[in-house]
Amino acid sequence: MKPQLTRSPSKAASMFLGTQEKCTTCSKTVYPIEKDAGVHALSNVCHVDVERTSKRKPGEVLQPHEPSVVRRAVNHFLQKEGDIMVIDVRSVPSDFHARYKAQERTYYYRLLSGQESLSTFERDRAWHVPEELNLQTMQEACKVLVGHHDFSSFRAAGCQAKSPIRTLDELHVTESVSVPYFPSFVEREQCNISVQDSPNNNGEELTESCQQFGIRRGHRCLVVKARSRSFLYHQVRLLVGVLKCVGTGQITVADVKCILNARSVTAASPMAPACGLYLGHVKYDFN
Repeated sequence: MKPQLTRSPSKAASMFLGTQEKCTTCSKTVYPIEKDAGVHALSNVCHVDVERTSKRKPGEVLQPHEPSVVRRAVNHFLQKEGDIMVIDVRSVPSDFHARYKAQERTYYYRLLSGQESLSTFERDRAWHVPEELNLQTMQEACKVLVGHHDFSSFRAAGCQAKSPIRTLDELHVTESVSVPYFPSFVEREQCNISVQDSPNNNGEELTESCQQFGIRRGHRCLVVKARSRSFLYHQVRLLVGVLKCVGTGQITVADVKCILNARSVTAASPMAPACGLYLGHVKYDFN
């Protein structure tokens, strides 16, 4: 019998376990808040509270399934759904909570700068900014925003957090290889090999090969990285909106400090669109 296909991890887990189970995710930004549709997750974490009982002897509690079994089974019900896949499973203490036990969250935001329209591979996966972006001034603006602040100017209406005070541990902008995914360290290194350092003097050909698949020439890719224990509602997108305006020269680094001190979202620049935002990594202490 062909398994029923589903995009929901909760439904896939329930189909495997034979009971209705709820998956609690680490980030409200990515799933399942519909009004945030368009954002992405390179890695999301969820937990499911399960008590495995015997079908032959009702009421008898059995040992939990092995993590590898759970992974294969849930992916079986998620098969052919290319946008969702379980990559790791582990048993955790009963008091574990995917959202509240997270020690750190890392988000990435991709901006593509250049006049040419985006390719099919990049559409809805990055913010297309036709203007040239000044990387140096954007990096200077990041220094103003890093640290322990009242981020009321970067808190969208509808935020349910009790306090706007947050510690932004890391915020910086780097230039990356312009490909429709996040390249590995090896790929970045390969694309940076110079003609002089490459074997057989073919570094130019290697760089050319890094630029061909699915790439429109002329785009410059900047990636904003934001890391904190927790973020306010739409905080990262509001931060990126301000950084973009600094990069295009619409506002100055001094203006960013004024926006932060204004403690009002009306002072901020327009929010960056959802399409460029990626939940990259969530850190836990499993010990």
